[in-house]
Amino acid sequence: MFSNMPDPPYVAVIFSSLRTRDDDQGYLTMAERMDHLAAQQPGYVGIESARDADGFGLTVSYWTTEARAQQWKQVAEHLGAQQMGRDRWYQRYIVRIASVERHYDWQGDAG
Repeated sequence: MFSNMPDPPYVAVIFSSLRTRDDDQGYLTMAERMDHLAAQQPGYVGIESARDADGFGLTVSYWTTEARAQQWKQVAEHLGAQQMGRDRWYQRYIVRIASVERHYDWQGDAG
C-alpha cells in the first residue's frame, strides 16, 4: 500500500532485510505491532513494505526530520523488537537514511 506523503522534504529510513525461515507468526505479529507503534510517534509520516518469496524485504518508513527518525529508533519497545530481529528473524539487514527532496506520482487506469 502506498503512503500518502506530504510535500518534501522529509526523511526515508530504508530497511533492507533477509528473513530467516523461523517463527513467521511471531514475526508478523511483531511487525504489525511496530507499524502501529511507529504511527503513534511524533514526526511519523508513513510506511511502505514488501517482501519476496525468498525472504528479501524492503521497508521504508518516512519521518518529518532525521531527529524524529532517530527518536523512533530509541523507543524501548522498538529496541526490544530490534534485538529479537537479530536473534530470531533476520539473517542480515541494512539500514539507510535518506533525505527526500522531491517526489512525483503516476497512476494508470484501473480498468
